[in-house]
Amino acid sequence: MCRLFALTSKDPVSPMLAIKALDVMKEGHDGSGVGLLLQGLGGPLEEMKDAPILSGIFTEEGIRRLDLFMMEKGFLTKYKITLKLPKEPVKGTPKRDIYLIRAYELPEGWEDLSQEEISQRLMMIRIQIRLMGEEKQDMIVFSFWPDTIMIKEIGDPMTLGTYLDLDRKELHARIIMAQGRQNTNYAINLYACHPFFIRGFCTMTNGENTAFIPIKDFLSTRKFPGYMGYQSDSEVFAHILHYAMAGLDLGIDAYKHIITPLQDEALSSHPDAEFLSHLKKSCRPLIIDGPNCVIGTLPDHSMFMAQDRKKLRPGVVGGKPGMFAFSSEICGLDAVIPDRDKTKDIQPMHIDTAIVSPDRQEVKICRQTEALNLPL
Repeated sequence: MCRLFALTSKDPVSPMLAIKALDVMKEGHDGSGVGLLLQGLGGPLEEMKDAPILSGIFTEEGIRRLDLFMMEKGFLTKYKITLKLPKEPVKGTPKRDIYLIRAYELPEGWEDLSQEEISQRLMMIRIQIRLMGEEKQDMIVFSFWPDTIMIKEIGDPMTLGTYLDLDRKELHARIIMAQGRQNTNYAINLYACHPFFIRGFCTMTNGENTAFIPIKDFLSTRKFPGYMGYQSDSEVFAHILHYAMAGLDLGIDAYKHIITPLQDEALSSHPDAEFLSHLKKSCRPLIIDGPNCVIGTLPDHSMFMAQDRKKLRPGVVGGKPGMFAFSSEICGLDAVIPDRDKTKDIQPMHIDTAIVSPDRQEVKICRQTEALNLPL
């Protein structure tokens, strides 16, 4: 198993808080790497909410190819964060040339485009850079999106946090997702490292999705370019989330009905039985087969946790107004928010989705037995 920790805070905080939580849970992960998502950024990037930020790892030759590509597309660098590394890499971590975090000005003429068109273009550029990098093994790109930084690397999370100087104020954020990576199913590949991000939707998972192949095959028929890659069987969770909310125009309460629909007996007495029955039939290939604990974030910076029916992977949510955390283990919560009311900690059950909205005042539980908030 791996270990997950996510934090949503009213004020920007250091990513090292999440790394600290992973460290106290290290008996549950093998220290083979770490993946980080940072959103709701503080520091200079807080004033650049519309500037897409490119995050990734590049060789010297890769960065030259990237610069030519971005100039041809009309992107100019607006701000960059330089990760100056010691000459000697830490044990178990490959020597890298450049960890890139760079915000860009949008090209001339993009101001007249719709947000949907801008989002699509940003996604396609990320995919182009990824394919360029895979061709020559000189670029790894994790995200290209406004107000978003992703960092992934091989090695011990705490050691990497110090090595990459993740405590710097430029990286403080209101949304932090972190996974202590244990790669048991595939060869080591940073594209297989959680979290997974697509157009503002992000998930990470503790578990094993044995229904991966039919899910991947279904998503591949949607003819959506972003549904690609799949170095990990868990990447489909982010894509199903995007498909449910952006593709089908449903809410987060419907996501659970897609990945783990109710049994027919329970479904028959549901307030939205007819709709959910149709949804279950039409999205049957997207039903997961766990065990899986899923933590995710939405474009509005809501954060959620959901379990599958087996509920064999731990997960707990707790905190206080202004700061909440989602953790694989209670000790992770204790390490970061020790002064919370622990009697209010919630361990979501198999029909629950625990949600903290952007106001960060409380944890709300959405149960599959309740009526859906369907669009009019």
